[in-house]
Amino acid sequence: MAGERGFQVEGLILEVLDNGTCSVELANGHRLRGFVAGKCRRASIKLVPGQKVLLQLSPYDLSEGRILTQKR
Repeated sequence: MAGERGFQVEGLILEVLDNGTCSVELANGHRLRGFVAGKCRRASIKLVPGQKVLLQLSPYDLSEGRILTQKR
């Protein structure tokens, strides 16, 4: 179980919130809270509403995910 890393999905940023978090909507209409991963923070990637991002979700908690990269 410790080796499971979850799965990756693509989402659309709806709203940018405080402390590197944002509201994200998936293709199936599910909304969740996304937080910026450490690599993205160090690269100082700016997130804006309407931008597509790649999220990593845990199979145990689908209410929040980690934002890995921005899609172009």
